[in-house]
Amino acid sequence: MEKIKGFRNSNILTEEGIKKTNLIIKEDYIYSVSSNDIDGLIELDDKYIVIPGLIDEHIHGTNGVDVIDGNEENIYNIACSLSKEGVTAFLPTTTTQSIEVIDKSLLNVRNYILKNHEEGAQVLGVHLEGPFISDIYKGAQLGNYIIKPDIEIFKHLEKTSGDNIKLVSMAVEEEGSLKFIKYLKDKKIVVSAGHTNATYDEIKTAIENGLTCTTHTYNGMRPYMKDEIGTVGSALLCDELYTELICDGVHVSIPAVKFLYKNKPTNKIVLISDALRTKGMPDGVYKELEQTIILKDKEARLEDGTLAGSVLKLNEAIKNFMDFTKANFEDAVKCATENPAKNLGVFDKMGSIKENKLANLVIVDKELNVYQTIRNGKIIYNRL
Repeated sequence: MEKIKGFRNSNILTEEGIKKTNLIIKEDYIYSVSSNDIDGLIELDDKYIVIPGLIDEHIHGTNGVDVIDGNEENIYNIACSLSKEGVTAFLPTTTTQSIEVIDKSLLNVRNYILKNHEEGAQVLGVHLEGPFISDIYKGAQLGNYIIKPDIEIFKHLEKTSGDNIKLVSMAVEEEGSLKFIKYLKDKKIVVSAGHTNATYDEIKTAIENGLTCTTHTYNGMRPYMKDEIGTVGSALLCDELYTELICDGVHVSIPAVKFLYKNKPTNKIVLISDALRTKGMPDGVYKELEQTIILKDKEARLEDGTLAGSVLKLNEAIKNFMDFTKANFEDAVKCATENPAKNLGVFDKMGSIKENKLANLVIVDKELNVYQTIRNGKIIYNRL
């Protein structure tokens, strides 16, 4: 893969906003964002903007493959595909399955990480979505494999993963959940309320014990009611919580996206894809282990009509967020860069363009079309 030295006199989205400046890369890192100059820098046309690499903390699959398949080649496929939409880091995300199937997936991701693939987006670890969820709001998850929060079972999964589980989506109201949350917090694993029937009081108690996020907000959670604001209302009310959002106009209506944007600090909104194997595929019927997914008109549903994951690209999610809410370019981009980096505890390494951070960069235009993706100073996708 081609290494680059950086950019000269180009539009760079820094932590202070877009600046016309130079960006120098040395080794894998950003060495300078200033007027400093060296030979070999690339001067970009004014229509381009260099932004931080996108981070997708919640993605299951693409191109007909899924993390839960437990196939290392599939992770490679997903990683390379994501680079085309500007993603430089991601969390392969599991689903509620048997412990044996989850084990296979976790071991597969562990082995992939150990090989230090330079191609495609970097795997930061695993997002464990289930099996510790609520049957009431299981959505497209398989109910027969749901189990109560269990620290001993989690320790087994943790060991299988090689301590690579970084985020757990769970029902925070279930019996044993508070001890479980405390355990995850002590291990510096992000706890997210997802597929949950939690009330406001239960969410507040969970926050006190380590909850910091809500999974695909609005979807798979107790709704807002006037006498009990539920998980949705709690996500909107509690500024401590990061809120994942599938911004495709299908999972969440445009007014609901606007409502979230109006009521949450922008630095607490995390755009995700929650994409399935159906992303990038034509309309049709697709097998997902024990389930069948029907893709039609960009909507992926189970046979009973239940909405499953999306076919959304993360750069498109940013564009949709701008269109739906009228958020400015800088704030919208942060929802897929800085905010997930802070949520996952990796902002010291990525999530913004700053000296001494990894040179994870994307060249886009104002419509968020991706022209080049750079990871650790190397081009992993290029159509300039």
